[in-house]
This record gives sequence, C-alpha cells and structure tokens, in this order.
Amino acid sequence: MKQLSKVVMLFVFFSLHTFAQDAAISPEKYTAHNKGKFFFYWGGNRAHFSKSDITFRGDNYNFTIKDVEAHDKPKGYHIDYLNPARMTIPQTNFRMGYYINDHYNISIGVDHMKYVMNQYQTVNMDGQINLPADAEGAAFNGNYNNSPMVMTPEFLAFEHTDGLNYVNIEIARVDDISTKLFNWDSDKIQINLTEAVGAGLLYPKTNAQVLGMERHDDFHVSGYGLSAKGGLNITFLKYFFVQGELKGGYINMQDIQTTHEGSDSAFQDFFFVQTNLVFGGIFRI
Repeated sequence: MKQLSKVVMLFVFFSLHTFAQDAAISPEKYTAHNKGKFFFYWGGNRAHFSKSDITFRGDNYNFTIKDVEAHDKPKGYHIDYLNPARMTIPQTNFRMGYYINDHYNISIGVDHMKYVMNQYQTVNMDGQINLPADAEGAAFNGNYNNSPMVMTPEFLAFEHTDGLNYVNIEIARVDDISTKLFNWDSDKIQINLTEAVGAGLLYPKTNAQVLGMERHDDFHVSGYGLSAKGGLNITFLKYFFVQGELKGGYINMQDIQTTHEGSDSAFQDFFFVQTNLVFGGIFRI
C-alpha cells in the first residue's frame, strides 16, 4: 500500500511539473481576451435611403415635396480612400473604441454618407410660394395642393454630399465563433460575430439651391439618428482585422440650412441602410 501511495504521489508530481512547463511554453493566446483593448477602423460604404417628405420654410415660402427619392454618390475603388488630403471625398466610415470586457465595447465614429436628391423626378407638392415679383424663383409663385412638380435645377437642387455625416456612439457585442464552431486554437486567424446599437447627431454639409436663390453649402448640426448593425469580423495575425457590416437606421433632421438667410431651413426624416467594408487594428496600450 505504501508503494502504491509513492507511485501515485510521483505521478501527481510529474503531472504538475509537466503542466507548469506547458503553461510556460504555451502562454494564453492574445485573442483569448478582449478586455482592455482599443480598436480603430477605416473603410467605405454604400448607402440606400427610403423616400422622404421634405419641407422647405422661408419668409416667402412654405412647401412640402412628397416621397422624394434620393441616391448615394459612390467613389468606387479609388486611391482617395488612402490619401489623407482627400479622405473625406469618398463615402467612408471611421470608428475607434474600447473593450470594457471580453464581449462588449463602446465606440465613437463617423458614418460619412452622401445623399443626393434625384433630379428631374416628379413629386406631389403642398404649400405656398409668394416671392417678390422680381425674384428669380417668382415663376413658381402659387398655392399647391398635392400638385405635381418636376424637380428641375431652377426649382430645387438638394444634397448632403460632404456629406450626410452621422456622428454616433455605439455599444457592440463581439463573439468568437471560430473557437466555438471550428475549435481553432491559433492567434493567426479568428472569426467573430458582432452586433451593435447606436445613436448620435447629424452634422451634414448641405448643398442646396432653393427657388433660384444663392447656393448654400455649409456644415450645420441638423438633427439626430438611431441605428443598429450586424457584422462579420475576421482578425488575423492578432492585431489586424477586416470587417463587413450591414447597418440600418433612422435619421431625423429638423433644422437643415438651405440658404444664406438665417430663417430659411428644411426638415426631413427617412430610413437608411448601409453596407460597409472596413479595415482596422486592435491592440493594448
């Protein structure tokens, strides 16, 4: 019996010694935990917008155009995405954040979309226009009641092209599915699912020309937005990642500057969908 006890104790000793050696040789993976890590990313988007009613208000006019269609303004594959002097010209997404634990992070970012009203579309219009007789847009004076109107440049040009800037805070959850589903045990590549909700302000640079008045093109805090997204993240070589996202949300802009007159403004709200492809890094300081 004493001999058996000695054998068992010897086995336990060598087992613990081997485990300690293995732990020293194979430290915990860098990708095993996210808490305390910072991340950032940069990339591009395509955006799609629901139809929108837009109300324009000024001293001598107040009218609403209904079910207005708009499109984005993609740059395609272009060096401008990497050129610091021209990075804001394409449609882009920038974000930086911090992991508060292994699964949740909080971040701030800018979704730089571009919104362009479709020119020459015919929409229905309500309201009234009563400009001075010598004003360039006086030809459109009148009362309108669900009246058809063609969106000619002489009547209205309207876009947020530098851009439809959604400055927002997100809370996101991230789950490593490569370890759970594929039993991968390597820092070389990791596949994660991510979901997020966000809210923020709209800071567009609106390029508008209303009823022949002087063109206006300036930045202005115009409203708020709400959003949610899901994505697939592939992290490689521990510190770098590529991420694809599908993001949707609601934008409400109550105070859009449209002319150089301080009292002139517009209001619109609509839904949007983005498809994003971004590249980034994740690290500890």
